[in-house]
Amino acid sequence: MASFETEQKSLKGSVILADPRLKEPTFFQSVLLLTEHTEQEGALGYILNRPIGKTVGDLLPDPEFKELHDVQVFMGGPVSTEHLTFTAIAWSDYGESLQFVTHLSAQEALMHQHEGFSVRAFVGYSGWSEGQLESELEQDAWISRKAEKRIVEVSGIDTLWKEMLRDIGPWHRMIADEPEDLGLN
Repeated sequence: MASFETEQKSLKGSVILADPRLKEPTFFQSVLLLTEHTEQEGALGYILNRPIGKTVGDLLPDPEFKELHDVQVFMGGPVSTEHLTFTAIAWSDYGESLQFVTHLSAQEALMHQHEGFSVRAFVGYSGWSEGQLESELEQDAWISRKAEKRIVEVSGIDTLWKEMLRDIGPWHRMIADEPEDLGLN
């Protein structure tokens, strides 16, 4: 009898939206960029729509970071929150795809910023062990989506989850427009 293995498609470079039923505070109405993913090794990503209200200059006043002082800092996830990581994100109109580079030094982040990339700083990251993300996807905790140009811009970040959810279809549009407290409906 022959053995067949089904190859899981990597979600690296995709975004996942928290399902509207996911009420866990860290990921409630979150949009995450998956920067690493294999079923065998797990996944890693960053929450794109959780600004912490600080800039790099607020956290790292050292002159080494002077040119990055205005870069907005986001909560990347609940893992390793004692670390600040720079990520560069850009959209390629030619290939209609997202380009990103993570774990950048301040010097590398500055170089990418000069090349037109949007640079973000993340405190912590989101991580999944082997098979964990696949299990959560099967349980409908996340909605997988192709990355879109709008995730590169920081403006409109507060409504990113709702906008991306609305685009899925009529039912999701209705859910996205519901108030968080249904008693106010």
